[in-house]
Amino acid sequence: MKNSTLEPILPYDWAELEKRVQARMTQKRFAHCQRTSAMAVKLAEQNGGDVLRAKIGGLVHDYAKQIPDADFIQAIHDHHLPDDLLHYGNAIWHGIVGVYFIEDELGLHDPAILQAVQEHTTGSPEMPLLAQIIYMADFIEPGRSFPGVEKARTITAKNLQAGVLFQLSHELTYLVEKQEPIYPLTFTSYNAWVKRISQTTQAKKAE
Repeated sequence: MKNSTLEPILPYDWAELEKRVQARMTQKRFAHCQRTSAMAVKLAEQNGGDVLRAKIGGLVHDYAKQIPDADFIQAIHDHHLPDDLLHYGNAIWHGIVGVYFIEDELGLHDPAILQAVQEHTTGSPEMPLLAQIIYMADFIEPGRSFPGVEKARTITAKNLQAGVLFQLSHELTYLVEKQEPIYPLTFTSYNAWVKRISQTTQAKKAE
């Protein structure tokens, strides 16, 4: 697949996509994106997901991570996004707003991939399979070494959705401890996934 065409998703091959993504970031960030892509492929294979879209989504998920704040602010205005976004920063912007740079600069317009990239910084109450895969691949790729990552890997290997809830819980705890602002969608996502996992657990017990 490395040098194969990516049509109909993109009008060029994998090597060209890597070249374009690499040009937008440091080597360290690019290496993270490559590892995330490989992990996304693994999770897609394990969970019956779209392997090619997972591979592409993993590579481009942080495409906008190192874009200047001024460019994000301009994009928020240009695309008439909610003014509330201006109260946050790159940690939120590179997903929610970053998709516009991905569309404009990479010519990537696939709705499923763009949704997965958009939701990887906040989660979402109704994350489809591909979004779950990118969300968790970013969190547990082999280069990650934060406290709790091994638990996250173990949980995700057993149940992808349980992994999503673990990451949402971890993110909220981290932000509270750092006294950082929490984007409202992350709260909404957490509540929705608590309910979803609880219902799934109860259904299994009733079987």
